[in-house]
Amino acid sequence: MPTTSSRTAENWEANSRETPLLQAAEKEGGERAVVERLCIDEMLQKYCGEFGRWQLKHFMLTSLAWALEAFHTMVMIFADREPEWRCVEGAAGSRCHSGASSVCGLEPGSWEWVGDSTVAEWGLFCTDKFKVGLVQAVFFGGCMIGAGIFGHLSDSFMGRKGSLTVVCALNTVFGTLTAFSPNYFFYVFFRLLTGCSTGGVGLCAFVLATEPVGPKMRGTAGMSTFYFFSTGIAILSAIAYIFPTWRKLYIASSLPSLLFLLFILPFISESPRWYLVRGRTNQARKIMATIAATNGNHLPPTARLTLDDHQSAPPLSPPPSSFMSKDPQEDDGILGSFASSCDVAVTAGSLIDVIRSRLTRARLVLAVVINFLCSVVYYGLSLNVVNLETNLYLTVILNAVAEMPAFMITAMLLDRLGRKPLTIATLWFSGAFCLAGSLVGNVGIWKGVRMICGILGIFGMAGTYNLLFIYTAELFPTVVRNAALGCATQAAQMGAILAPLVVVLGGSLPFTVFALCGIGGGLFAFYLPETLNQPLFDTLTGMEAKGNAVTSTHV
Repeated sequence: MPTTSSRTAENWEANSRETPLLQAAEKEGGERAVVERLCIDEMLQKYCGEFGRWQLKHFMLTSLAWALEAFHTMVMIFADREPEWRCVEGAAGSRCHSGASSVCGLEPGSWEWVGDSTVAEWGLFCTDKFKVGLVQAVFFGGCMIGAGIFGHLSDSFMGRKGSLTVVCALNTVFGTLTAFSPNYFFYVFFRLLTGCSTGGVGLCAFVLATEPVGPKMRGTAGMSTFYFFSTGIAILSAIAYIFPTWRKLYIASSLPSLLFLLFILPFISESPRWYLVRGRTNQARKIMATIAATNGNHLPPTARLTLDDHQSAPPLSPPPSSFMSKDPQEDDGILGSFASSCDVAVTAGSLIDVIRSRLTRARLVLAVVINFLCSVVYYGLSLNVVNLETNLYLTVILNAVAEMPAFMITAMLLDRLGRKPLTIATLWFSGAFCLAGSLVGNVGIWKGVRMICGILGIFGMAGTYNLLFIYTAELFPTVVRNAALGCATQAAQMGAILAPLVVVLGGSLPFTVFALCGIGGGLFAFYLPETLNQPLFDTLTGMEAKGNAVTSTHV
């Protein structure tokens, strides 16, 4: 026969399962201890620390994946380059001379390539030169597909870490297979597959690196991820110098993905935000407790993780004192068990949910347009700089290093000016110098002026490019963040596909197009809300319920 106290405890347990949010628990001596319902941002700020030793280690390890993306993206600069050529001495009837501007008008057999590349092996020059551009377009097309696929998978059942694991494994396989391409068509096919997996690398790494960081440091941390991409480009240049043949280069640039998979990923944690929205509160809280302990703080057992749309739920009646033990450590265990029984329901979202919501639909359209315009300018200007007649390896290194000051300055101003003003300023900065470049000729001293305009245009757009990752991530809640970011990344890849077509226009037209894109992107950014010091929402309901006045005004 059950006692009165046991029946009371059973009734309370049943009630707690029906209403999963706890307001208070009773401890030894009848003293009430409020069980706080905190979203992740609040828990980081109050107990765990916004950017301590745990976040620093996790950020550094996760962001190494950006170097891998740089390897697989920029390897085409070296593998698909047109090598130098020379005349063959003693060739019968040869009219070859070293002063010729190209080999297109020379007789076959009167000249030979000096160096190794896909262009030299498969004859991708003169009338077939478009095939080099086609490979680049196909790769970025694959990136566009991969960004959408892995953006969805990382928000759903696979998670951020799981998706990053898959794309690194695929990059290793497809990158290595590219080195064994028997002909041009297999080469295009493997580059497409590599693009599909590469499209999810930076996306998953960025979200995984920044989600455990508190709101005050999240912007700076997010901006810092792009140092790893630029560093990866510089390292790739050194790898290409050591492995000058394109087949060996593809193998050498793919092996780091395997090393990352085996020796780095095991030490990276899944995002607690993803655990929370998937209803796995126990695992989310364990990570938060680990963060607090590593940072030298303590997460009390009364701190309860919850989604931001549940914080306004009515309080529950506290558990009876007879349910609690006389041992404080055991009480902590009871509270932990109760917390796990109060797990939030699984919350999932997709792009359909983003489109259905008026608030997020407008944000998505603006983010897609701005990312597209930014990518056209960034990749277009980068291609123009690569065309300088200088040492290829040194030029690539200098281009990568030139972007770093833009990252640093943008990171310094990010939390002072805010996301929106800085986005507008960098877009217009780049657009203004592109406009100036379109107004000057390409003769004499004006060549130097146009080159400087191009470099300053890249400088401004590099700052915009990485800023948009942070801004876009903060515009959407956790349940759809990677899906929305993947959609914006797809738009950026479309811009990357278009950029080479703009460059071939020649003359002042490319600079004119880049100027219009930069200035137009800044105008579109006026309609976005400011996200500085705003909470990183978990659900669409929470975002709509707690949207700030700026959001409702501009959207």
